[in-house]
Amino acid sequence: MTTSTTTHTVLRAEGFSCPSCVAKIEKQVGRLKGVESVKVHFASARIEIDHDAERVSVDDLVAAVAKAGYKAAPSAF
Repeated sequence: MTTSTTTHTVLRAEGFSCPSCVAKIEKQVGRLKGVESVKVHFASARIEIDHDAERVSVDDLVAAVAKAGYKAAPSAF
């Protein structure tokens, strides 16, 4: 029996220009297997993601944001 551990990751995004960008990022990241929730904060350009770290890595999350057309990097805060 495996227990899944949920990790809370915060990414800083660049290149946000409109609120519709939020939906594009949430959709792209939300498609990844192991992602439980995605919340994009438009005003602060933060992306908060709850995910199973064993199934999807931070690099995978950053790549998904890139696929949506935006730059993101892990944030310490």
